[in-house]
Amino acid sequence: MNKIAIIYSFNTKKTGKIAAQIQESFNDDTIALVNAEEIRDEIFLSYDQIIMGVPTWFDGELPNYWDEFVPALEAMDLTGKRIALFGLGDQKGYPENFLDGVGMMAEILEAQGATLVGFTSREGYDFESSRALRGDHFVGLAIDYENQGSMNKDRVASWVDQLKKEFA
Repeated sequence: MNKIAIIYSFNTKKTGKIAAQIQESFNDDTIALVNAEEIRDEIFLSYDQIIMGVPTWFDGELPNYWDEFVPALEAMDLTGKRIALFGLGDQKGYPENFLDGVGMMAEILEAQGATLVGFTSREGYDFESSRALRGDHFVGLAIDYENQGSMNKDRVASWVDQLKKEFA
């Protein structure tokens, strides 16, 4: 397996919990945990495969730390990089933009040549709209701590099994 990083903000509690579950599910201590708030071009580009934690803030925005890194991403050639996204959102509190942050990040990464992996079914979710949807699938793993927290562990385990195949 290639060099893998899980990149997320170390200051986010819920995203951090999911990142830890992902790392545990991989059962591979070589997977690096990288703080998104300190990410630099050369660090990002040094990984063959990347898992990014992208929560949606407010009314469908990227968190500040990702928003600040977007200009660097837009200058990168990500051809050959496999990237999986996971995001946190609240489908009942913000049903009109559930997981929009993941959708925005997916658009940026694909425009730079990245191959997105880890698409998951929208089945079992109830919301109005999402930029993270492609047909009946999210462009990554959808987590709703507020309304479906009891499903997180199973969703993460299933997603990691899928990623192991897609990263192979």
